[in-house]
Amino acid sequence: MKYIIPLLQLIPIYAFYLAGEWLQLFFDLPLPGSIIGFLLLFVALLLKIYPLQWIESGSRLILAFLPLFFIPATVGVMDYGELFAGKGMWLIVIVIVSTLLAMGASGWTSQYISRFTDKKEDH
Repeated sequence: MKYIIPLLQLIPIYAFYLAGEWLQLFFDLPLPGSIIGFLLLFVALLLKIYPLQWIESGSRLILAFLPLFFIPATVGVMDYGELFAGKGMWLIVIVIVSTLLAMGASGWTSQYISRFTDKKEDH
């Protein structure tokens, strides 16, 4: 049961993704369907139409494997060795600094939201 529940909770997440894809195709929207599905899920959770408990462990399962999705992009950079020749060191510095800034901003934002929701729950 420990493994079945998270797998079953992936079904509604996938359903929101498919709904977003369908809406994107039907209305010919400039946003990707996956983003539209994500926004639909976000609104459903925000308005408490869909309880978080129904997808919480399934979403944790997906997040556990999130770093694997970045491996192809990282390996793909190796095809552009000539781009790094000459001015490549500056690109490496820019990538490292921007990555650290993004990580810092994400961490600060999540801590701020966590403190805000903790205060809201205390009241």
